[in-house]
Amino acid sequence: MISLQNVSKIYKMGGENIFALDGINLNISRGEFLAITGPSGSGKSTLLHVIGGLDRPNQGDIFVDQLCLTSLSDQAISTYRNQKVGFIFQMFNLDSSQTAVENVALPLLFANVAKGKRNRIAADLLIWLGLGDRLEHKGSELSGGQRQRVAIARALVTRPEIILADEPTGNLDSQASQQILEILSYINQHLGVTVLLVTHDSEAAGIAPRVLRMQDGRVIN
Repeated sequence: MISLQNVSKIYKMGGENIFALDGINLNISRGEFLAITGPSGSGKSTLLHVIGGLDRPNQGDIFVDQLCLTSLSDQAISTYRNQKVGFIFQMFNLDSSQTAVENVALPLLFANVAKGKRNRIAADLLIWLGLGDRLEHKGSELSGGQRQRVAIARALVTRPEIILADEPTGNLDSQASQQILEILSYINQHLGVTVLLVTHDSEAAGIAPRVLRMQDGRVIN
């Protein structure tokens, strides 16, 4: 489903080339749950960003279902992000001025879904995730675990085929972290969604059948 062929991401720093990704070759099957680990600065988040179309590599090609991301226009890559991929971030990335329903419904606004329909879809997802009594609460009124569940609902609202989760438990206590990992596992096993989990936590990585370790922009196992 996902294939990276000799992918490099290079940044200039003081006249020197810094390889955030250095010649990555990687194949990820449809419906796979892959955990990506490694020290800070190893390229884990950059790998998610290029797969998710948030950033473009300097070298190499990325294919998702035969779609070559590296040859897409900005408009086409935006459509890919909205329709194919759901993102979950460590800092939740919620709009604190909006309710849980409004945050979850936002990707459907960009997809031109009518307000009533997008709010119903968002509410149903939040109820499924145990937040039926928090639909009209704003971010500041939610716990960290609740905010991350709102973020998961937002990632799922367009029915993506791929979920990219970047340190989703990094700001949570152990109980909330376990709940989030169980939700991700359920999404993978029962909804058939391909899940890529970036984590520095070896216990969190242990829920994935396949673990990839990175160092200095390279895959080392």
